[in-house]
Amino acid sequence: MPGKESTEKTRCSWCGEHADYRAYHDEEWGVPVADEDRLFEFLILEGAQAGLSWLTILRKREGYRRVFEGFDRERLARWTEADLAYAAETTDIVRNRLKIKAVVTNARAAIALAESGPGLSPFLWSFVDGRPVQNHWQRHEDVPAETPLSQQLSRELKRRGFAFVGPTICYAFMQAVGIVNDHLVDCFRHEDCRRLGASSTGPGGGRS
Repeated sequence: MPGKESTEKTRCSWCGEHADYRAYHDEEWGVPVADEDRLFEFLILEGAQAGLSWLTILRKREGYRRVFEGFDRERLARWTEADLAYAAETTDIVRNRLKIKAVVTNARAAIALAESGPGLSPFLWSFVDGRPVQNHWQRHEDVPAETPLSQQLSRELKRRGFAFVGPTICYAFMQAVGIVNDHLVDCFRHEDCRRLGASSTGPGGGRS
């Protein structure tokens, strides 16, 4: 009707018109996550994305959950060469042997991290003192691919035995789990995620 105001929401430009991207953007991306299992899953999925589009990983996410036993770290840590070979044959995931092996490597590293002290969630959130970094980007082109903080996180994760955790992967991970709020300022989710971040309390206090 003439004069009718548009009800279309303003979103970050990267999600475009694709329904899967929009749902992920609207419901998950940038929401602070504290749950250890979800953090581990996102860490694996972001590593799997390297060199690929995130849409590819989104479409295979249920396959990843099935093949990698719900991302159960204890089970994955016991995987054998036969388990790795089976995973490499399935079309439900990206069949990159190095990325598949990194899942087992990272499961073992996450268990070692928990045994040595903080656990994955407190460890990750300690880099921002438990409070998400609130950025105020105007354009998608202004958002960096990595930052000094993601470089620091990458170095520490590698030191602790994690794989496929370069600074670009780490920054995408930080964006996904709300350690940084990189929704553009005119995106309808920017303020939502800012409020969620403000309600977090203490190291590891991001909301699950």
